[in-house]
Amino acid sequence: MITPLINVALSAWQLIDNEHALASGAKRKYPDYLSRSMLKVGVIGVGSMGQNHARIYSETAELVGVYDLDRAQCKKVAERFGTKAFDSVEGMLSEVDAVSVCTITSTHHDIAEKAIGAGRGLLVEKPFTGSSETAADLCRKAEREGVTLAAGFVERHNPVVGAAREALQAGRFGKAISFASRRVSSFPARIRDVGVIMDLGIHDVDVLRYLTGEEARSVFALGGRFSNPTYEDHASMLVETKGGLEAYLEVNWLTPMKVRKVSLTCSGGFVQLDYMDQSMEISSSTIKEFDAADAFRVPLEYDVRRVSVRKEEPLRRELEDFLRASETGGRPCAGGEDAWADLKLCEAALQSLRTGKKFTLEG
Repeated sequence: MITPLINVALSAWQLIDNEHALASGAKRKYPDYLSRSMLKVGVIGVGSMGQNHARIYSETAELVGVYDLDRAQCKKVAERFGTKAFDSVEGMLSEVDAVSVCTITSTHHDIAEKAIGAGRGLLVEKPFTGSSETAADLCRKAEREGVTLAAGFVERHNPVVGAAREALQAGRFGKAISFASRRVSSFPARIRDVGVIMDLGIHDVDVLRYLTGEEARSVFALGGRFSNPTYEDHASMLVETKGGLEAYLEVNWLTPMKVRKVSLTCSGGFVQLDYMDQSMEISSSTIKEFDAADAFRVPLEYDVRRVSVRKEEPLRRELEDFLRASETGGRPCAGGEDAWADLKLCEAALQSLRTGKKFTLEG
């Protein structure tokens, strides 16, 4: 039997695409994104992530061109998507309305400055600038110039994260008590200038903030370098939020398989999300009358429900959200100020990792 809590949640989530939701006439609650934007866009940096930006823009907007220091790669990607291979960032900025910055992290701030100076909307891929100080600088400049500044935190656009956030905000799970995430995989050859906390951990830092609406008070981190000579390749972070929620975030580049999961212990149930499957499992239990002298036979009634949301590509949703914000002057789902807050927490985790001490965030 479905408990009242779960029954309400299932019938109310208009994102859910399963037999129960379809039978109740559920529809998509989030706004329909643009079918095709009229914006002229470009992609700066067409490595692994940049190529995906180019693919999606070629289907959702006018992809004016791409730029990459690797000229052969730039021309290859331009040919694949039938667009122009620019010779410089400045040349691209003179012909577009908005850009995605998908280069290595150490170049993000300088390129973003040029885009803002040219009055172009921009989305900067995670981990944004890699520094809260330079992130704050970009936020101030974008605000002054009236430019849309979005941050590439793609998990915010995962349908299962949206469904869970809606349920939490509506109080359908009760109060969130703890948060635990695991984001592990083998080492990605594309990463050259940040460690696993800035590459992987920042995703779950952002999801923690986005799902719960909580900001961090303190963080304690453990980890180190196992096979990477320069940066940490495994870390565990224990975060306490200002509202008293406890969060445990595990990341590494050492696991042979790819795992992307998060769980929430709430006063009204236990919720598990799988980012890759875009599924949610909701568990609750009821204890019936029992004989205190027979601890072996405690009559527990469990209710476990697996919910699948309508599967969609999170990156496409992210870029469509960015295009909408750029066209309308609205706020993107993940803005520069979100990147700043995420970076502050990741920097604190790195400081804790170096010192072996709990780090308390200012403010």
